[in-house]
Amino acid sequence: MFYLLESQGLRCWLLNAKHVRNLPGRPKTDKLDAVWLAKVVERGMCRPSLVHPKPIRQLRDLTRYRRSLVRERSREKQRLEKTLEDAQIKLDTVVASLLSVSGRAMIGAMIAGERDRHVLAGMARGVMRGKIPQLEEALRGHFDDHHGFICATMLGRIDALATDIATLDARIAELVTPHLEVIDRLDEVPGVGARSAQELIAEIGPDMAVFPTAAHLVSWAKFAPIDAQSAGRSKTSTTGKGNPWLAATLGEVVASLSRTDTFLGDRYRRLSRRRGKKRAIVAVGNSVLTIVWHLLSDPTVRFHDLGPGYHESRINKHRRQRDLVRQLEHLSGRRVILQPAA
Repeated sequence: MFYLLESQGLRCWLLNAKHVRNLPGRPKTDKLDAVWLAKVVERGMCRPSLVHPKPIRQLRDLTRYRRSLVRERSREKQRLEKTLEDAQIKLDTVVASLLSVSGRAMIGAMIAGERDRHVLAGMARGVMRGKIPQLEEALRGHFDDHHGFICATMLGRIDALATDIATLDARIAELVTPHLEVIDRLDEVPGVGARSAQELIAEIGPDMAVFPTAAHLVSWAKFAPIDAQSAGRSKTSTTGKGNPWLAATLGEVVASLSRTDTFLGDRYRRLSRRRGKKRAIVAVGNSVLTIVWHLLSDPTVRFHDLGPGYHESRINKHRRQRDLVRQLEHLSGRRVILQPAA
C-alpha cells in the first residue's frame, strides 16, 4: 500500500503500531482507527518510520540477494567437504581451500576417474609442492564413481553461484556510482571494505538527516545498551531485534578489525576479555555505526585512527598500580611493598 500511494506522488508516513496504539477499552473499528491516527499525526505525537527512497531500496534488494547467494555458496562448499570426508579424503586438512588451484585440480581429476593418490598429489602447484607427502596421506581413501557424481554436481552448483554473484556485483557497482565518494571514505575505516560499505549504504542510506544524532542511528540498529532497573537492581536485557542484514554486515566488520592493530581492534580485545565476545561485538559495532554516522553527516570529515595504545595512555598509572597491588594482596594473602628498580 505504501508503494502504491508513493507511486501516485503522495507523501506517506509509515508509523510504528506501538507508538500509535489506541487506548484500551475503546471500540475498535477501521473508521475510529483512522480518526485516531489523524489526531496523533496532527498533534505531533508520532514520527514516521524510516523508508528509504526507491533507488536505495533497489540497491538493498541486490545486496541482500548477493549475501544470500554467498551464504548458499558457503553451504555448498561445506557439503563438498562433507562428501569428501565420507570417502575418507581429508584434503581440507592440508590445502587452505578446496577450491584453490591445487585443490580444484585434484578434485577434478578424481571426478574424471583418477584414483592413484601419488598422481593426484603431483598435481599440487606453487607452495603446495612442499606438502606432497601430506597430500598423499590425505588422499588415501575410497573415492568412487558415486562420490564423483555428487562432487561434480556440487562443483557445478558452486560455479553457477559464483557467476550469479559476479553479475550482481556488476549491477551493484552501477547503482552505487553516485555514492563512490562516500564509499571511499567508509573504506578508510578498519574492517570496512568496498563490499561492506555498499551494504552499509544500502541498509542505512546515505542521508543522515533522518537520524538527528549518532545515538539515534545506533538505537535504530538495536546496537545501543538497554538499562533495566527495578528496586535498585540492574537486570539483564537484550538490545532488541533490529535489522538482521545490517547486523550481519557489522559482525563481519568487527570480526575483520578484531585482528588489526588499531584502536577498534584493541577495543574489541579489551572488551572481549572482560565482558565476552558477544558483548564486545555489540559494543564495537556501536562504535563503527557512530563513525559511519559522522562520515556520512559531514562530507569534510575523514577517519583518523587513534591507535591501539590510546586507552592505555589515558589510564591513571598511579590508580592502576594501586588496583594491581590490591589484587595481588588479595590473591596471595600477603602485604605487597613496591621498591624502585635498580
